[in-house]
Amino acid sequence: MKRYSLLIGVLAAVGVAAAAYAVQAQKAPAAKATPAEARAFLTRAQARLLELWAKADRASWVQSTYITDDTEQIAAEAQKDVIAAATDLALDARRFDGLKLPADTARKLELLKLALTLPAPADPRKQAELTRIAASLEGDYGKGKYCPEGPQGKCYSLNDLENIMAQSRDPDQLLMAWRGWHSISPPMRQRYQRFVELANEGARTLGFADMGALWRSKYDMPPEQFSAEVERLWQQVRPLYEALHTYVRARLIRKYGKAAERPDGLIPAHLLGNMWAQQWDNIYPLVEPPGSATGYDLTELLKAKNVTPLEMVRYGERFFTSLGFDPLPKGFWERSMFTKPRDRDVVCHASAWDVDQVEDLRLKMCIEIKGEDLVTIHHELGHNFYQRAYSTLPPLYRDSANDGFHEAIGDTIALSVTPAYLNKIGLLAQAPKEGSELGELMMRALDKVAFLPFGLLIDQWRWKVFSGQIKPADYNKTWWELRKKYQGVAPPLERSEADFDPGAKYHVPANVPYTRYFLADILQFQFHRGLCRAAGHQGPLHRCSIYANAAAGAKLRQVLEMGKSQPWPEALKALTGEDRMDATAILDYFAPLKKWLDEQNRRPVTSDK
Repeated sequence: MKRYSLLIGVLAAVGVAAAAYAVQAQKAPAAKATPAEARAFLTRAQARLLELWAKADRASWVQSTYITDDTEQIAAEAQKDVIAAATDLALDARRFDGLKLPADTARKLELLKLALTLPAPADPRKQAELTRIAASLEGDYGKGKYCPEGPQGKCYSLNDLENIMAQSRDPDQLLMAWRGWHSISPPMRQRYQRFVELANEGARTLGFADMGALWRSKYDMPPEQFSAEVERLWQQVRPLYEALHTYVRARLIRKYGKAAERPDGLIPAHLLGNMWAQQWDNIYPLVEPPGSATGYDLTELLKAKNVTPLEMVRYGERFFTSLGFDPLPKGFWERSMFTKPRDRDVVCHASAWDVDQVEDLRLKMCIEIKGEDLVTIHHELGHNFYQRAYSTLPPLYRDSANDGFHEAIGDTIALSVTPAYLNKIGLLAQAPKEGSELGELMMRALDKVAFLPFGLLIDQWRWKVFSGQIKPADYNKTWWELRKKYQGVAPPLERSEADFDPGAKYHVPANVPYTRYFLADILQFQFHRGLCRAAGHQGPLHRCSIYANAAAGAKLRQVLEMGKSQPWPEALKALTGEDRMDATAILDYFAPLKKWLDEQNRRPVTSDK
């Protein structure tokens, strides 16, 4: 399924050709290769992959928007063909190892070998097994429902339960919603264990120690260097997160009393307004800085104007056209899924698709009339406009500079959804005065800063699972150890190895790498700072919106059109003037809030209960 990266699909298989290649390689040494043969090989490889990608993406689209056993099987077969070909070609590309090649040819060959997110073993039976498991895991997530009164009683979808988590202030109801969604994942546990075994076997076929090593090799640096880079960035932002956590915990104790207070200083995960405690903006009313109300509720503004889901997408499109980008193609409006159908199960998780890698752009989302979804639309369209910008490049370059870039571009656009922007597009009659600064920053921090450790820990868990450092018998135990270490949150109920709480987060059963989102959370502020400089913005970074600024639009277009043709530090430098990821922009953005949080955290914690 190629939504917004080269291959982040949930399904894979190596194909019989990989095994045949290995046997052939043992029989006789390959003839000496030439640069001309390498170029011809790449031409054939890219044409072959482009055709298979489009077929697989159409099958995956149907599977995600019409979940049945049949559509899962059809998607599995299509993805099997894609990854079989990709693995076959990756193995064939080894013939050119050590050959002196032009930089462009060498880069394409390297990308070809690293394109897989989920390779599979050479044994055809194991290929089929992995395909079935991968399809069933994502399918189970998409079909997941909590039916506390049995199949004949009321059932809750994920959307239903997320709305409870976002809106309720009753700790018992919050606990019900949390328990309910986390009950859908235990049946995945045994299949996921087998999934890891098969995926690791496939990674070793390609010469990697395990799946985690394969994933960490995609960043134009050695895997161990990338791990160190991620840790460096976390240490930069950790003090900001800890200040926010300390303040939020105190306010939750004031609201909920003993239900929130724990002697270990952790926050019960069900009290943070989000199913995974990954973003906390839904509890803003509980932690709002005194006297700094934002002065508006974006959800209420949308409802007051009777804005439809389609019009919400139009708002997002107009942001990009204001920067000089062409409008979205007609097919986008005809083929996208904007709302949840009433007659079938779908995967509601928002995603952006480029089905044919050229013009067949689509958005898949179950849009509700709320501010959060308007921001998400701006984010997802960032993917779509990125996809179209690099669509004229050779197929292996049709991706973002690294997978964090794709997420960061969408989030950078979302950072420009400021009160001033809402005023310009007619949603907000008057932008709040400067006295509301802390409220605006708190709202943004509950979204962005709160997410940082969650964006980090999912792959910390998976990398250790793939390497064998975390054994299957400790899946759930170590999941919560990492959540306590990085997020400072605890499960609201006793958990055991009968549970499989990682599976309650989409990206685990769907096998989507997650460190990209942590990188995006850092990079988006670095990008935002660079674009605001290009726009000539004066004043605090958090007040900048690049809406309707031609200079910022031109710089953004330049980077999007580079795709993956250059190592990511080159793209970063083109946008920001810097060639290293740096968290100082996020620290600058939230500096006024950090100062205020530190002052508040010196006060004693009290409870209203």
